[in-house]
Amino acid sequence: MALRVMIVDDALFMRNMLKEIFVRAGYNVVAEAENGEAAPALYLEKRPDLVTMDIVMPKKSGVEALQEIMASDPDACVVMVSALGQDSLVLEAIEAGAKDFIVKPFKEANVIDIVRRVTGRS
Repeated sequence: MALRVMIVDDALFMRNMLKEIFVRAGYNVVAEAENGEAAPALYLEKRPDLVTMDIVMPKKSGVEALQEIMASDPDACVVMVSALGQDSLVLEAIEAGAKDFIVKPFKEANVIDIVRRVTGRS
């Protein structure tokens, strides 16, 4: 069964870029959210195998959304997406339960390698 992915990012072009990468890899993008506020409820509704979560977003940060998701599902597999220079936020996210992080700008191969590593699926 294809890996089920949820993408959370306030930038449409980033969601589309990640979606293209996942579709090419044979994954199924089951949900997208444009802010951290919508992410926890959408996670509970769709129950994806993996979430990519932007760190800096309006309404609610990726770290806050991650904390809510982890509180409802401690086994959630969330990978943070960050820009260079957001090291303290990445560390905070890892401490809150994120499995790994992807640094923007990213290469398709790096994204897939991280997904395979954290999910244990090829």
